[in-house]
Amino acid sequence: MKSSPRFLALAGTVVLWASAFPAIRVGLEGLGVAGLSFLRLAVASVALAVVAPLTGVRRPRGRDLPLILLCGLTGMSAYQVLLNWGEVHVPAGTASLLVALAPVFSVLLATAFLGEALTVRIVLGSLVAIAGAAVIAFAHGGARVSAGALVVLAAAVVQGTYHVATKPLLGRYSGLEVACYAMWAGTALLLPLAPGTVAAMAHAPAAALGSAVYLGLLPSALGFVIWGYAVARTTLAVSTAALYLVPPVAIAVAFVWLGETPHWIELAGGVLGIAGVVLINRRRSPAGAVPGARAQRSATAKVTT
Repeated sequence: MKSSPRFLALAGTVVLWASAFPAIRVGLEGLGVAGLSFLRLAVASVALAVVAPLTGVRRPRGRDLPLILLCGLTGMSAYQVLLNWGEVHVPAGTASLLVALAPVFSVLLATAFLGEALTVRIVLGSLVAIAGAAVIAFAHGGARVSAGALVVLAAAVVQGTYHVATKPLLGRYSGLEVACYAMWAGTALLLPLAPGTVAAMAHAPAAALGSAVYLGLLPSALGFVIWGYAVARTTLAVSTAALYLVPPVAIAVAFVWLGETPHWIELAGGVLGIAGVVLINRRRSPAGAVPGARAQRSATAKVTT
């Protein structure tokens, strides 16, 4: 029973991040893409600012600010805007299947920019995952690609970029510290949206406002905290495997909450995509890897919302 807290943390992370996809659909009603993007990050930033002194979050070094800014731009600002924009046209469950491909782009970018080895397994896994994304994109349009699916796929690309950009920072800061820095930077970058957000809030329904607060406090702020706790205390294989559950849980929550039923072609594409991610991540951790190193490596396999 001593190991139960870490698995409860993993389970909580899966449920929180999965529930974010249908919650976004609710928040878009009344707040719109820009309003929901800024309000969610603002709520999360305030929550993390309250937690930071209690958890020993340090001030970042000046030389790391450009990389932190890149993390905020990709993993927070661009990701939120693209995902929210995509979910205007794409069901929540479909969006979760596409975002699950973020680790593919993380690995490919790490190969290109960080000098990580490109293996046959990575190539095959990437091809399988991209084939799955193509199936989802063409699911309803026949020979036409779904623009909404492409936008969500772009969100997965910037999320993958974020994971790669965090790797150097994770060698100098904790996972929670990096999450705080990126969240605050991302919120600052979206400050031009603040006036429009305030105007939208004046007329937004209570459900949309409640959804934005929920997204900021739970999937964003609490999700990062308990994820960091879990990955520091579990193996890479366990933490990565847990995240494969995000899309099916998101589909189930979207069905119960929104009445969304994904098309069988989308589900088939999702299975292909996740199979590709599984194939890429079937790499053994080096013997004797310490928990901190496992947490850093599992950051490349993370699916966030």
